[in-house]
Amino acid sequence: MPVSYQTPGATRTTRRRSRRRQTTIWAQLFKGLLCSVAVTLICVLLFALLMQWLRPSDSAIRIVNQLIKLGAIFAGIKIMLGRDRERGLMLGALLGLCYMGIGVALYALLSGQQLPFTAYLSDIAMGVAGGGICGAILSGMK
Repeated sequence: MPVSYQTPGATRTTRRRSRRRQTTIWAQLFKGLLCSVAVTLICVLLFALLMQWLRPSDSAIRIVNQLIKLGAIFAGIKIMLGRDRERGLMLGALLGLCYMGIGVALYALLSGQQLPFTAYLSDIAMGVAGGGICGAILSGMK
């Protein structure tokens, strides 16, 4: 009776991932942030052009500003998740936190105005909540 010997590596089957699928969370986040910033810049420029003709009130400007932020977060999450659609809630909340954190920091540095801490905190909380909701919705879609 012949004796056969299998090497330990021969019994395991491993699957190689394609290079394209091995993106890290930080690379995904950076790609989503770039998309969000681009969408924000485009929307703010368009709204600034429209403001000259429409002359909206201050409350309308605030509402449009919040809608631009949420739309930019949504677009960034859509690009960030891509076809993977895993961990949408976590990645969406992380993108919202980073996007709003950068926005609040830039506003504080560039405007020179000192808003109350609660105003900054509410903006960041809106970004985290909106990002988490958008990420959960997009990860649930197939």
